[in-house]
Amino acid sequence: MKYIVTFKESGERLDKALALLNQELSRSFIAKLIQEGKVLVNGNQEKASFKVKENDQIFVEEIVDTKADIKEEDIPLDIVYEDDDILVINKAQGMVVHPANGHYSGTLVNALMFMEDSLSSINGVIRPGIVHRIDKDTSGLLCVAKNDNAHHFLAEQLKDHTMAREYIALVRGVINENSGTIEMPIGRDKKDRQKMAVVKDGKPAVTHFQVVERFKDHTLVKCQLVSGRTHQIRVHMAAINHPVEGDPLYAGRNYDRLYKNGQLLTAYKLKLIHPTTKKEMVFEINLPDYFVNMLNSLR
Repeated sequence: MKYIVTFKESGERLDKALALLNQELSRSFIAKLIQEGKVLVNGNQEKASFKVKENDQIFVEEIVDTKADIKEEDIPLDIVYEDDDILVINKAQGMVVHPANGHYSGTLVNALMFMEDSLSSINGVIRPGIVHRIDKDTSGLLCVAKNDNAHHFLAEQLKDHTMAREYIALVRGVINENSGTIEMPIGRDKKDRQKMAVVKDGKPAVTHFQVVERFKDHTLVKCQLVSGRTHQIRVHMAAINHPVEGDPLYAGRNYDRLYKNGQLLTAYKLKLIHPTTKKEMVFEINLPDYFVNMLNSLR
């Protein structure tokens, strides 16, 4: 969310100015956001004591009201696997994973709260059970923790890259190489704070890809994440001039999308070590119908 400093807030401390600009946020919550690096002034991280001036742009990443009443909702979920420790869900395209600014209902968390008596509490009341995320308009496999021990164990696998996540994407243009690795740092876009981008001071990000099928103007690829940055595959494929088909953010303004409902990107395979049995588990799903229909039309 972006705010423009007016004459009224000019000269105030950053934390006070933001409290004036959004009176629904407490000073303590704002201080926490600033400390976590989720508040930027003109693209730069500043301390709470930083004095703002008129026309400064303050960007706040994902403001969430932690006191919001997150309601249980009877929303059908495609459950691939379930036991006492974990849930593996095939998330539908268009579903937001957890409540955030503007999305306090209809999310995966709302559905989980309705159907589950126990979810991990590591990520608080806004993200119960959520270990990792996929974008709203990306479909596919997602692992949910039912207790804190399972959550810690799964989070460690994400951290040390032993949890393998593979995606299938339809990208624009024909990729001549049969396989490749994209290793480019990703961070917040300096010009558009709603987007991520390849930036010099970004966090390390590695994506492996393999060509599955070539079409006249498209390529179907499998992508494997080594790191797990926000929008990683979408940013990396756009960076090598092969944006994901249908991507509203990274395919460019003059891009005529064949698919209008979001990016054609699916998390089709998930490999993890079970928190209790310590055995490797592999889950794999078929491509959703809308994806298959697009491929058939290109063939």
